[in-house]
Amino acid sequence: MKDASVGIVAIGRNEGERLRRCLDSTCGRGRVVVYVDSGSTDGSVALARSRGAEVVELDPHVPFTASRARNEGFQRLLERAPDTDLVQFVDGDCELDSAWLERAASELDRHSELAIVCGRRRERAPDASIYNRLCDMEWDTPIGEATDCGGDGLVRVEAFREAGGFDPALIAGEEPDLCLRLRVRGWKIVRIDAEMTLHDAAMTRASQWWARAVRNGHAAAEGVTRYGAGGEHHHVRHVASFLCWSALPLASLLASALAWFAGSPKLALWLPLAALAALCVPAWRAARTRIARGDRFSHSLLYGASCLLGKLPAAMGVLRYWRDRLRGRSRGWIEYKDQPAGPGAGAAR
Repeated sequence: MKDASVGIVAIGRNEGERLRRCLDSTCGRGRVVVYVDSGSTDGSVALARSRGAEVVELDPHVPFTASRARNEGFQRLLERAPDTDLVQFVDGDCELDSAWLERAASELDRHSELAIVCGRRRERAPDASIYNRLCDMEWDTPIGEATDCGGDGLVRVEAFREAGGFDPALIAGEEPDLCLRLRVRGWKIVRIDAEMTLHDAAMTRASQWWARAVRNGHAAAEGVTRYGAGGEHHHVRHVASFLCWSALPLASLLASALAWFAGSPKLALWLPLAALAALCVPAWRAARTRIARGDRFSHSLLYGASCLLGKLPAAMGVLRYWRDRLRGRSRGWIEYKDQPAGPGAGAAR
């Protein structure tokens, strides 16, 4: 696949040094690079132009979403280079591996049924915090055909257009939504054994991890509203899991209190213990998958505990979505990152 047929769309908002690394990994290689800015105040626009990127500044009077940013970047890219066959979407906090585009384009060139090719997204500093470590493990998914991808991936223009692009109304879960619409049209998504991007999660506090999990719950709840329980959709199962496992501890404590007042102290003691044992089941299952993939035992246990504990904020995201929907309100971006320190600081997606 010729370099001229591959374009790049990067999105960001006040990414600071992260954007500099992103642009340095994408610009100056003979490809059209479009940077879409969502109201940055840190000089991101000037930085992108200095690197030779085509810049799209989103209208601040319309709500910012990653979906909208990617769609507008795609349109500008095709205006600049109408012969583009493949588009690499990348977030502004990611650095593209130098060998990725050639490897991914070759995969798409060989397999006409593929719509998206993804690779390994790694965390830049996995040892900086347990939350960074969890992100790195979450992104280490099996090689082969996949149901969805993240924000980074090489996409076939034909398939993207056929599916209608990203849904600009979605504030979370826009990538799985696009992948679902592609799969029902017969396209495939695949993950290959190749380095793709180096991501800067910059998660150092539990509150950031919490907000990220709330966003996941919001996305699942919106998926249920849009698609119901069809065979290709897993939103109902995810929402049920979030709600049921989050409600179990409260239900067990309530039942224990009733048993105590009913004169059954032994039952009152055993009910919470039984609930605790039940909660260990999904945590161990998640940990076991990581052990099977070769992760350290301690990291795998951490991952399993996070999967379980994350169901509570995810359930809150579900409930908040339904509450806002009943009230006729729409929620804006759910952000979890801190502002970068130093020059060019600002909120990151």
